[in-house]
Amino acid sequence: MDDIFQNIGNKLTLSQRIERTIESAIREKKLAIGSKLPTEREMCESFGVSRTALREALRRLSARGLINIQKGSGMYVSEINIEDAIDTLNLYYDLKFDKNLLSQIIEVRSLFEPEIARLAAMNRTDKDLTLLDANVVEFEQCDPDNTQLEADLDNKFHLFITKATQNPIVQVTMEPIYSLLPRMRNYIYGNIDGEKANTLRFHRSILESIRGKDEAQSYSIMKEHLERTREIYEKYLKS
Repeated sequence: MDDIFQNIGNKLTLSQRIERTIESAIREKKLAIGSKLPTEREMCESFGVSRTALREALRRLSARGLINIQKGSGMYVSEINIEDAIDTLNLYYDLKFDKNLLSQIIEVRSLFEPEIARLAAMNRTDKDLTLLDANVVEFEQCDPDNTQLEADLDNKFHLFITKATQNPIVQVTMEPIYSLLPRMRNYIYGNIDGEKANTLRFHRSILESIRGKDEAQSYSIMKEHLERTREIYEKYLKS
């Protein structure tokens, strides 16, 4: 680790420079996930900085989830998992939620989801089909006045399809978007007469095409489903 913890001088704010140095070492895997960092005293001596500057850098690294400070044990490089990435994107979308974001999300879904459905048809497992089957049944039996549950089930249906791709990057990319579906339904149109039946028809058709490993049909039906979503958005968007 001697090539990481070296005297850094004073050209930049010390705490920022320390933070960047340690972050770069983590990104470049010079500091492996789970590895223990030197003690504060050792790092202060290596960097040639005060404990105040070091602690500020460590505080920011900890807040960003890059290191884990365990009292009485030491400091360790954190393991970043899918849930951490999703939580960060969820926060971003929550803070940015407005009409413009809705329009952008519908556009992104139209671009990505037909291909996701195609990939799901290619890679789905029996377990994936079981989850999708149960979701469609629960959606059909859901009390029509319980629009929140309907929206949650809609969210899960599309999420299960991303998982059926067996590609975790697809899940990281799309799950935060799907988490907004309940809010989008409430924001745009609430409970339009006949829309539940329409959604259920699309979900059943998509499920059957994925079950049959029909990649082209999965793509086509998902595309049609999202075109319907776009039409509703344009017609019923609430001011």
